[in-house]
Amino acid sequence: MLSSTTSYGLLFFGLFMSTVLATPSYIKYESVSGYFLQDLDSTNDTTFNFMTTNFGLRNRTYTSSSSSTDGTTENQTQWERFAKHVWQLNEESDYGVEYKVLFIGRHGEGYHNTAESYYGTPAWNCYYSQMDGNDTITWADAQLTPKGIAQAQAVNAFWAKQITEQSIPTPQKFYTSPLSRCCATAALTFTGLTLQASQPFIPQVKELLREWISGHTCDRRSNMSYIAANYPTFTFEEGFQEVDPLWNATFVETTSAQNERSRSVLDDIFMNDPSTYISITTHSGEAASILSGLFTVELLLCEDEFADSGVVLGHRPFSLSTGAVIPILVRAETVTGRPPFPTRQPWTVISTCATPPPSPTPTTDDIERSAARMMRIQ
Repeated sequence: MLSSTTSYGLLFFGLFMSTVLATPSYIKYESVSGYFLQDLDSTNDTTFNFMTTNFGLRNRTYTSSSSSTDGTTENQTQWERFAKHVWQLNEESDYGVEYKVLFIGRHGEGYHNTAESYYGTPAWNCYYSQMDGNDTITWADAQLTPKGIAQAQAVNAFWAKQITEQSIPTPQKFYTSPLSRCCATAALTFTGLTLQASQPFIPQVKELLREWISGHTCDRRSNMSYIAANYPTFTFEEGFQEVDPLWNATFVETTSAQNERSRSVLDDIFMNDPSTYISITTHSGEAASILSGLFTVELLLCEDEFADSGVVLGHRPFSLSTGAVIPILVRAETVTGRPPFPTRQPWTVISTCATPPPSPTPTTDDIERSAARMMRIQ
């Protein structure tokens, strides 16, 4: 029989745990600046080349560089010093705080990118993007173009060089959007690299890493069975459905809804993955949402401006060209209380054209490419 003291102790413990479990909390993310050139407002994202700048890692000293296992840091690369600094940040962080390095990559050029360039953004948004393709190409769940394949292969070669020359810490876990252009980019980028034996390239497909969801057919993913057949080594997150559950031909995701989605997928990763170095292969719009909560909403506003609907990582806006990668040091803190996020706005009806806009006037380059294509066919 339990004593009264023991009974009261168990009762108090039960009440304490009930209070803990009932207390709301959320993860507060912060992009820690001062480590990469992409953090600086002076860095032009339209001309920046991460492959000529050591991924953008700045040459600097660290407090953690004052000592090492052999007593010197003279022979350490910048990435080795940075990795030791990140390790030290995690070792010395308070309870509920952790640091991760995210390598966020945009897919290589897809056929939808070339179609938008050909038709022009206004005509693309209101008419052609709702089609599966034209007489020449298909852009529904767009595949990579030859240029896009070459871009991913170039990043693969760059990673190989960084591993050999810089001893860069390689990703311990890999995540990708379910759209074909991202799956292909991830496979081309990381297959064949010298990775840690315990952390091979076995990416997980995550539904919420997809592009801004609209009526564009390029953003309608293929069935799960198609992805599995084409990428047999890929894994799927729990609950991944056979048929795309999110794409809708009529409605478009608002910026606040996308930012909420971005926070949700980051929460899932940070709460369930203990890895420090993580690769995310995604899209321009989703990368923009993850970085800063800012996304160009031409389709909704019919003009080129940014909609601010809640910061996610708090990084400065930094657009990624096709095939580009940006590393970010992220501080994540579990905070007690209700999240101060803005109210998610409901999806809105997509704006379309009833008839196709005037076709663009072919340029000399278009004519030459067409002639060359006909010669190849013949």
